[in-house]
Amino acid sequence: MWLFIITYILLILILVEIYFRFGRAGRLIRKIPGPKAIPIFGNIINYFLTPEKLFVFHRSLSKTYGDVNQIHGMNVRMVNVSNPDVIEKLLSTSLGNHKEHPYNYLKSWLNQGLLLSTGKKWIQRRKMLTKAFHFNILKKYFVTFVEEIDHFMKRVQEESEKKKTDLVPMMKSTTLRIMCETTMGVTNDDITSLVGPYLSALDVIGDCFAKRMGRVWLHPEPIYQLTNHAKNEIIAVENLHTLANTIIKRRRDYLSEKNLNHFDHDENFDSKDKLAMLDLLLKNEKVGLLDNQGIREEVDTFIFAGHDTTAVAMTYMMMALANEPEIQDKIHDEICQVLGDSDRSPTTDDLSQMQYLECCMKESLRLYPSAPLIARYLREETVLGDYTVPADTTAFIFIYDLHRRADVFPDPERFIPERFLPDNCAKRHPYAYIPFSAGPRNCIGQKFAMLEMKTIMCQILKRFRLEPITKPEDIVYKTDIVLRSIHPIYVKFCAR
Repeated sequence: MWLFIITYILLILILVEIYFRFGRAGRLIRKIPGPKAIPIFGNIINYFLTPEKLFVFHRSLSKTYGDVNQIHGMNVRMVNVSNPDVIEKLLSTSLGNHKEHPYNYLKSWLNQGLLLSTGKKWIQRRKMLTKAFHFNILKKYFVTFVEEIDHFMKRVQEESEKKKTDLVPMMKSTTLRIMCETTMGVTNDDITSLVGPYLSALDVIGDCFAKRMGRVWLHPEPIYQLTNHAKNEIIAVENLHTLANTIIKRRRDYLSEKNLNHFDHDENFDSKDKLAMLDLLLKNEKVGLLDNQGIREEVDTFIFAGHDTTAVAMTYMMMALANEPEIQDKIHDEICQVLGDSDRSPTTDDLSQMQYLECCMKESLRLYPSAPLIARYLREETVLGDYTVPADTTAFIFIYDLHRRADVFPDPERFIPERFLPDNCAKRHPYAYIPFSAGPRNCIGQKFAMLEMKTIMCQILKRFRLEPITKPEDIVYKTDIVLRSIHPIYVKFCAR
């Protein structure tokens, strides 16, 4: 009996190997450089790693196998690209419209929000939501930025009395509150009790995401649903949805109470009455273009994408500047030139004059892109560089390594803001630097994020000197939705 079962299993495995090795997809994927393959499992066994080792493994692929390489096993196929020309083809054409693996791991939470949707739904939502990030709307958001940052600076003052500050939790709570106040139109009083559970749930989701990335047997949904990770994810998603549902209800109630059934930008309104992105969603619900589920998936998407990535960006920038005192002094001098001795908050016109600060922000995003890895799903057979990639393959763009190409950014590990002076940018391939992705599916809120980041960094660097605690070489990254360190990132705030 056992001999029959073993023989049957071996026969099945042999047939599987023949199918995946000698079928067209198998023959094409094996022509692309990659780690040594073994029967049936291909070379995907190299993927069975902890989140921190998986990050290192991703980095090793382009160094070892070139800027188009592959990982495969059975019906799983992945190509990794770090060539700007190939990336341009992926992101600037219809090839870049599809997102499946690994984004489908987030569907229980974000469903078909702007980050994950495709086709007509994505086109409709993108067009609808772009209005919320028009420059004139950003200027109205700016009033709320300044108010919330004033509260944040009081916390920084308290932190300056400590020997060191753990930046990540402080920045995440700040950017989450700013996002909810501006684009969602709710006050901090509305959400205070929900912020802690939300941020904890987000950590759980990131952990589940990383575990599935590094454990191929967890890729199939039926198998994953049998694990404790899936049970933890269900609880976390409920907490994440609680914040979104609360925000939607509070905004509905407020608009109804004030009888605000129009969506004008009347300057006589207080800041809470001004148009929020959520108001656009509610308006489109009234004309039948959205239902409550559609509203929630966009609220979930924008709360996450609008706070976590910005918090990560500012965390790494403060750490980097703490280790670059001369650059930090140059930024402070520029701020003082623009604002003088006044204690007033900067205006948008003031910030536009701070060009060196902006160069520093861009250089920090080069070294520490908030989203170090993005992916696109190739539904058709596609030529990438010198290779034909079979259909149903996931193409990964490892932005972290793209931004460290020595042929584009000489001495790539050094923090050199002058790389982003206009003359230097003009010489660069447009897809060699993509901290907000690129092409039609680039980050819709990148101007919002840059304005928020610039305002906060201006306020901090005007009043405080950043002293180093964590050094860049101390950081150990792990595979996650955003660029995460396995250890806290510390600086010391010193009042000027």
